[in-house]
Amino acid sequence: MKNNMVLTILVLAVFTSAVEVVISQHQGRKIFGELHKLELTRDDLNEEWGRLQLEQSTWATDDRIELIARSQLGMMNPDPKSIVLLAK
Repeated sequence: MKNNMVLTILVLAVFTSAVEVVISQHQGRKIFGELHKLELTRDDLNEEWGRLQLEQSTWATDDRIELIARSQLGMMNPDPKSIVLLAK
C-alpha cells in the first residue's frame, strides 16, 4: 500500500513537472515572438528617425532659409553703402 502511494505521488510529480515544462516552453515562444515584433518596430522607428533627421537638415539649409526670406518676407541684402560698422 505504501509503495502504491509513493508511486502515485511520483507519477503525479512527473506529470506536473512535464506540464510545467510545456507551459514554460509555450511562454518562452510567446515572449520570443513579442521580442521579434518589438525589434521590427524598433528597426522601423530607427529608419523613420533617420529620414526625419535628413528632412530636418534639408529644411534648415542656409539656401532654403535665404530663399524664404527673399520670397515670402521680401527681405534683401542691404546696399553696401548703407552698412555702418561700429567699433568699440
